[in-house]
Amino acid sequence: MQNLPKNKKIILFDGICNLCNSSVQFIIERDKKDVFRFVALQSELGQEICNYIGVKPKITDSIILYEPGKAYYLKSEATLKIATEFHSVYSLLGIFKIFPIGIRDSFYDYIARNRYKWYGRKEQCMIPTPELKAKFL
Repeated sequence: MQNLPKNKKIILFDGICNLCNSSVQFIIERDKKDVFRFVALQSELGQEICNYIGVKPKITDSIILYEPGKAYYLKSEATLKIATEFHSVYSLLGIFKIFPIGIRDSFYDYIARNRYKWYGRKEQCMIPTPELKAKFL
């Protein structure tokens, strides 16, 4: 945990989920300010971070946005915080904050429960290309 970059926001994601991997690729393409780093929940570091912040990934079933030394966010709150970093049309997704978190998370949970059925899963976590390796911890 000592080696986590203090000036980066860390996205923990389900490394075997096709939807999650596509989301990571989507974020990388739009992360022009190099704000994010990525860690698969299944990795040793992913498990260590979850233990440190007190989140059980199997129960939470969520993407996690972790800002070392500051805060962490789950589910719809994490996705909206990520989207607002893009400072483009995607930042307009922040308007969904007008809905109570319970309603937003209900939609998030519905998608999370069905993501393997709708998008499939991999046998193992994604291995980043050499160009993208610096984005992953």
